[in-house]
Amino acid sequence: MQHTSRPVVSNQPGPHQDVARRVARALENPLRKPIAAHTQQAFQYAQTWLINQQAPLILDAGCGVGLSTRRLAERFPAHAVIGIDRSEDRLRRDHGELPTNALLVRADLVDFWRLAEQANWAPERHYLLYPNPYPKAAHLKMRWHGHPVFPTLLALGGHLEVRTNWQLYVEEFALATALVTGKQALIASLAPNGSYLTPFEAKYDQSGQALWQLQIELERT
Repeated sequence: MQHTSRPVVSNQPGPHQDVARRVARALENPLRKPIAAHTQQAFQYAQTWLINQQAPLILDAGCGVGLSTRRLAERFPAHAVIGIDRSEDRLRRDHGELPTNALLVRADLVDFWRLAEQANWAPERHYLLYPNPYPKAAHLKMRWHGHPVFPTLLALGGHLEVRTNWQLYVEEFALATALVTGKQALIASLAPNGSYLTPFEAKYDQSGQALWQLQIELERT
């Protein structure tokens, strides 16, 4: 089935001028807000599951309906794949049985990342697949690279991969990453060739939109 989807429309002509300021603020003022109880419980459950798996970790952050988590678990059968999303409704949609090396967790990502850092998790691979672009210039602080949790996200380390249908998102993400780590991310166009990780990826690609991929190897800090 073919899909039609509109490309991202933004009032920004280029990378947001406040990216550097937002990153500096995040580095100077680490998040202090209390961890939500439901995410604390979800993390403890995930921690127990991960220990029992005894396998390298892959995080699928903002996994939506969990299709990407299933597909990553199939692609990396020797890894433990944890998909995290805040929507119970999305996670409950039936996409078949989960592989034994996959787990879906309902949690707030901001809190989950902080708990993962505190617990010294070190994912081998970390995916951010088609995060909400919040394309209006006024919404920079809602993009992950403009959010106070951004340094924590990077501190987990591993092979970080971001996919989006908005080139500006990965350009800003790379700029912010370089400011935190001093490392340059690789940005390239993405051609899934029908091998889709998420429903969004399929929809955007079949609508003829350009897809973009950012990749960077990060050290655990």
